[in-house]
Amino acid sequence: MSEQVPAVIGGVVGGILLLVLIGIAVYLFWKKACLQAAYEELTSPSSPTDKLVGLQEPGICHSSSSVHPPNSRTRSVPFIIPPKFHKEALTDMTNGEQIQDDSDLYVTPNSGPRSSFHSLAGAYLVGAINPDLYKFPEDKSETDFPEGCIGRLWFSVEYEQESEKLLISLIKVRKLQPPSSSCCPFVKIYLLPDERRYLQSKIKRKNLNPQFDENFVFQVSSNTLYQRTLKFCVYHVDKQKKHIFVGQVMFPLKKETLSSDNKVVIWKDLETETLEPPSEHGDIQFSLSYNDYLGRLTVVVLRARGLRIQNDRQVTSVSVKVSLMNRNQFIKSKRTSAALGSPDPLYNETFSFKVDQQELETASLSLSVIQNGEGSETSSLGRVIVGPFMYTRGKELEHWNEMISKPKELVKRWHALAVST
Repeated sequence: MSEQVPAVIGGVVGGILLLVLIGIAVYLFWKKACLQAAYEELTSPSSPTDKLVGLQEPGICHSSSSVHPPNSRTRSVPFIIPPKFHKEALTDMTNGEQIQDDSDLYVTPNSGPRSSFHSLAGAYLVGAINPDLYKFPEDKSETDFPEGCIGRLWFSVEYEQESEKLLISLIKVRKLQPPSSSCCPFVKIYLLPDERRYLQSKIKRKNLNPQFDENFVFQVSSNTLYQRTLKFCVYHVDKQKKHIFVGQVMFPLKKETLSSDNKVVIWKDLETETLEPPSEHGDIQFSLSYNDYLGRLTVVVLRARGLRIQNDRQVTSVSVKVSLMNRNQFIKSKRTSAALGSPDPLYNETFSFKVDQQELETASLSLSVIQNGEGSETSSLGRVIVGPFMYTRGKELEHWNEMISKPKELVKRWHALAVST
């Protein structure tokens, strides 16, 4: 009896294994049969004429470039619906009406240029995409450089209100013009009016087009943020490891620049640092431009320096008043925002006036630097007048004539302020 027990157990185990193998074989056979039936349904024969008729339903737009004749060439990219959607009805997204049902035939182009799309049997060809419609506009900031350009700098600025952090991304510099043939540039970043503290980038060895991609952080209160100015100074390290100044970029922080949710990349041309001492009453820098087609005179008030601010007032700020005159008669005036009492305020604000080309011989511009005190109390720190020979001489006349000779170009110059007695 004891000898029969192992035999019975072996028989039971063998039977179970046999049933499992039979079940697996039946499942694989069933799965193969289902897949074969699905492929037969997708590749059911139909004539090219019937295929085209299946698409000629009302509401479907057909293009002559959708089906290509033999040996034809097209720049369009075919846009098709994969076989996955063969049994799904296409719905007009405008009015929600059914435009194709389960009985619609499919189209698989079998002529024309071969592409990976043609390998999708059972795909619906619904149109074509023209790549020319999706080209981005060409960025000319790295190709169009004005005459005399000593370099161009790219950066971005963000401000985190909660942590009161000013985030600066130094991106790159292009077309540097160093004093020597080789150039090892780096950048110092200041947050004016504090010129004692600065952040510095890495040195790029022997590179006239350095790529920095470095991030910097300044801690600055939101109350004083818009009175601050970023200053980027580009230096070159020579063989004796001396730092030689190449150029600088000044960027006053404005609410419009920092209020955007998206990071905006800014680029500016480098400027040479002026080494001339300020005049007796200070100087003002501005640009002039005249558009003869539109009849518009544009003034960009950039900055002032060496102003003789009167410190006997509790609250003081400085602004610039720009006035258009014609035959010494006042026409119109505009004013910059007020900069808190600094002797070297930065503005970078643009104003435009309507001036006919015939009036350029009798028109003039007056720029007055005004100190604002408590209430409505004001005092003039100096002014400069630019215009034709009728009103001006020297640098002021040269600036005006250069503006006329270079239409639509911004002509920038420093001018000494004069105090009327």
